[in-house]
Amino acid sequence: MPDALRLTSLAHGGGCGCKLAPAVLQDIISRMPAAAAFPDLMVGTETSDDAAVWRLNDRQALVATTDFFMPVVDDPFDFGRIAATNALSDVYAMGASPILALAIVGMPVGKLSPDTIGKILAGGASVCAAAGIPVAGGHSIDSVEPIYGLVALGLVHPDRVLTNRGGRPGDVLILTKALGVGVLSAAFKQERLDAAGYAAMIASTTQLNVLGRELPDIAGVHAVTDVTGFGLLGHALEMARGAGLAAEIDADAPNLLAGVEAFVQAGVRTGASTRNWDSYGADVDLASALPAWRRDLLTDPQTSGGLLIAAAPEAADAVLALARARGFDRAAVVGRLVAGAPGVRVV
Repeated sequence: MPDALRLTSLAHGGGCGCKLAPAVLQDIISRMPAAAAFPDLMVGTETSDDAAVWRLNDRQALVATTDFFMPVVDDPFDFGRIAATNALSDVYAMGASPILALAIVGMPVGKLSPDTIGKILAGGASVCAAAGIPVAGGHSIDSVEPIYGLVALGLVHPDRVLTNRGGRPGDVLILTKALGVGVLSAAFKQERLDAAGYAAMIASTTQLNVLGRELPDIAGVHAVTDVTGFGLLGHALEMARGAGLAAEIDADAPNLLAGVEAFVQAGVRTGASTRNWDSYGADVDLASALPAWRRDLLTDPQTSGGLLIAAAPEAADAVLALARARGFDRAAVVGRLVAGAPGVRVV
């Protein structure tokens, strides 16, 4: 059966831009029953962390997460790669190493051929193979829109778990990938993205955040999260709330993917960027001279984005050296944590 439609045309949204708005998600999570009755649950839903962590014994903790979304690109193999990379990022963000994955598959089988669906799964499996883990099973349904992702499991020593809530006053904030994936994906859907721009987007979204499992080795690394659908400001806000501190973000400090600034100044952006701002803008203090397009970049949803790392100033050079040694040459210091009411100031 031939595929007559672009993958992205079958979905109302794509990538991490599909996530529920932060305010909606927080309202839903707040209604969940407390998990205090489970003493071995080291990390749950309290601070919107990247994964759950369950203590198995004195030497091992299980990291469990799931992530899935609709197509952000039309190439099925690339879609599978991006979705799998994004799902594994949550394991790395906790300081853990992945051990296996399960596939989550929802496909409109009357519109997509078995060959196309197979390429999506093959793309995800290729990323898992690169990470050194199997896709050991999963579940599939016939759905209206194409959906793919993973349940990802990992292991970490209980004393080496990294969370989004451990930041301390004076910590610098380091972002390991350039921003702009949402802008480039919007340009792609508008058929305005050239081959070089597409290649840059794919390179960023399929780069595994493997340095996360090495971050516990660096003294002074206090907190980590990955920057995905809520944008840099949204995930910095989660980190600030978790630590009971304020985050300051230098507006022009994050590196940008090639071509992103021109696109966003021309009005190319995702609906999720506006939705993000509407959800958490009340907790963000913007510099008065900040242009609107710069704000849109800071709220831009990052499909399979980089790690945001809170580290003592004396550890910053070691973190940046590790990032660059692992191929994250766009890593940069983008802000800091300071004493104050939880929130974000853009300076």
